[in-house]
Amino acid sequence: MVASNDILRRCFCERATQFLGALLAGGLGIPAIAYLLRPANTIQPGGFVDAADLSQLKLRIPEEVNFQRVRKDGWKLITEKSTAWVVKLSESEVVAYAPQCTHLGCAYHFNESKGEFVCPCHTTNFALDGRVLGGPAPRPLDRFPTKVQGSRLLIGTIESAKPVSDKKGA
Repeated sequence: MVASNDILRRCFCERATQFLGALLAGGLGIPAIAYLLRPANTIQPGGFVDAADLSQLKLRIPEEVNFQRVRKDGWKLITEKSTAWVVKLSESEVVAYAPQCTHLGCAYHFNESKGEFVCPCHTTNFALDGRVLGGPAPRPLDRFPTKVQGSRLLIGTIESAKPVSDKKGA
C-alpha cells in the first residue's frame, strides 16, 4: 500500500516540474513572440542617398566616390559601404557607374593617359559614357540613377545596362 506521504511528495514533484516547464516556456516564448509581432522598422531601405559634393568634382574626370546605403536583410537593416565611379559631364549632368566590370564583376580603374576605364583582368575598355570599347564585356557599365540637389549628388540603387545588340547578322 502507498503511504499518503508518498502521494503528497509525488504530487508536489509533478506540480514543481510543471511550474518550471511553464516558466522555461514563458521565458523563451514571450521574447520570441514579441520579436515576431513588433512593428516593422521605421527606416526604409533603398531610395537615394547622399554621395558627393558636386563642387569638388572636376569636369569629365572620373572620381571614385564612397557612400553608405541602408539595406534590408530579412528583419535586419544593414548599413553598408558602397562605391561608384562618378563623371561630371556638365554642371547639371552627372553619371555614376557601378564599380564592377560587366564581364565577370572585376574591379576596374580609370586610365588617365587613355581617358577610359580599364578592367585589367580580361582587358575590357569602357568609354566615359560607359559603352564597351573593346574586350569581352557583353554590355556597357551598369549605372546608378542620379539626382542633383543644390550642390549635392544623390545616388539611387543600381540599374543593369541593357546588352548592346550585334547588328552584323541583321
